Amino acid sequence: MACQTTPILFQHVRVFDGLQVIPSTDVLIRDGRIENIGQDPKDPSAQIVDGTGKTLLPGLIDSHVHVHRAESLQQALTFGVTTEFDMAMPRYRISELKNSEISSMADFWSAGELATAPGGHGTEYGRIIPTITSPKEAQAWVDDRIAEGSAYIKIVYGDASEYGSRRIWPTLSKQSMTAIIAAAHKRGRLAVVHIGSQWQAKDAIEAGADGLAHLFIGASCDRNFGALVAAHQAFVIPTLTVLHSICGTTASRSELISDPYLRPFLRRDNVANLKETFPWGSRLVSCASAGGAIKQLKAARVPILAGTDAPDPGTTYGASLHEELVLLVEAGRTPTEALIAATSVPALAFHVSDRGRIVRGLRADLVLVNGNPTDDILATRNIVTVYKGGIEDDRDACRGMAKISSASRRLGP
Repeated sequence: MACQTTPILFQHVRVFDGLQVIPSTDVLIRDGRIENIGQDPKDPSAQIVDGTGKTLLPGLIDSHVHVHRAESLQQALTFGVTTEFDMAMPRYRISELKNSEISSMADFWSAGELATAPGGHGTEYGRIIPTITSPKEAQAWVDDRIAEGSAYIKIVYGDASEYGSRRIWPTLSKQSMTAIIAAAHKRGRLAVVHIGSQWQAKDAIEAGADGLAHLFIGASCDRNFGALVAAHQAFVIPTLTVLHSICGTTASRSELISDPYLRPFLRRDNVANLKETFPWGSRLVSCASAGGAIKQLKAARVPILAGTDAPDPGTTYGASLHEELVLLVEAGRTPTEALIAATSVPALAFHVSDRGRIVRGLRADLVLVNGNPTDDILATRNIVTVYKGGIEDDRDACRGMAKISSASRRLGP
């Protein structure tokens, strides 16, 4: 992987450090790390970046994706997402992608193969995956995943009926889920649970899950939900972006597609996927329960992590995280709280201690934007530059690929 060769000094820049705002300061990065923060840290060899009217953010983190190939990680980086937490991929792909990691790709950690029942969600993609039939198989299953490179364990607890699907999948029993969580904890791994309904979410929390990979849909949220999650010290990845796709709502995605700062970097396949909804989406009534849950979780001080579930229908890598930030704000988070959910909180929740903040000694994974996203969350889209480990991403190359894609669409048969 390439290394930063020239120090960079951001002058007179507003800094959101992952928790709070510094109205105007200077930031020096060297050798891929944040070396100094303060007024005029002099270095005659540094490249000077004028930060007047701009905000420097930690690299954004998407806490729920499914990485299909290296290009997925390259696209994420273009939109300022420097780290992704993958929630299921074939076991062989972890080492394949880790071996190909370069400075033009977002970093990632993965759950690897997910824990599901025979015929359950995750088995529908046409390949054989290791499944679980009883609690007694849990420890061996977890140990096999760790040996394959899984950084944490992802568990499926749901049959899709909660989404209005005509197909009902088999699912793990609560006893098996509990055993898998215990097995993960025995090996020092987090256990994150895919749920679709409120009762499944409660079961997962009561079983000891470290986090929920989704919130749920429906008309309302039980008034004790936030307190329950807080009492078990769990975190939640709402994935409002994909829930809105399931509910058939499209307004925020239409705004994403037409956004003048994002559209030049979207390929035609990205736009096509953003226009999709789940096949059964129109039969559903409301995503109100997710919004109600967000308000409860905020009041109970439960850690919220921004995640998109890209590339499910209605999403795309990188760009959809900017939609997730807007949806979090619409659900009652402040812009600063939404940014915290995409920076410092996921780094802390997943125990990745070298990123998510702008403080001395951490990685120089940074996003420079015009404007102030702590006042207007839409400003995250007006990206000036993305840095991974102090190296500037070539966003113009991605813009060029998007243009080629659009031209191919016009000139094709």
